[in-house]
Amino acid sequence: MHRKLKLGIVVLGVPFLLAACGDTTEDRAVSGAGIGAATGAIIGAVTGIGPLGGALIGGAVGATAGAVTDSSQVSLGKPVWRGSASGPAGSAYDEGTVRNIQAGLQRLGYDPGPADGRYGPQTETAIRRFQQDNGLPIDGQPTAAARQQIQQRAPG
Repeated sequence: MHRKLKLGIVVLGVPFLLAACGDTTEDRAVSGAGIGAATGAIIGAVTGIGPLGGALIGGAVGATAGAVTDSSQVSLGKPVWRGSASGPAGSAYDEGTVRNIQAGLQRLGYDPGPADGRYGPQTETAIRRFQQDNGLPIDGQPTAAARQQIQQRAPG
């Protein structure tokens, strides 16, 4: 087998391994596409199909790999573009939405911590437990859909 082709096959596998960055399907697809495009550009330059062709192919492969994985298979955690609840920039989520979710979870007997609008580990755990107990997809994210589900079960 040609050395460049072997290298291409090995390097193209990288997006499949790293496409799990994120807690949601969308995050994993985005991170997989980015990783795949970068990897594909390198492969394209090395194998002769060109960096642009390689990036297009790699991006498609990475996005597909990310979209078909779920966090129970592999999760490298929250991607950097989503921000960190404990970082200096604070949470990337709307404080009002988080506060409403926290208050609803408290009414339902879950313990998200104080209803202060700050999304942190205790709130994430409470959301995950609520989702699990109610047969919902488990991602622990304080989304509008999560808020709606909580409000339906614990009107305030």
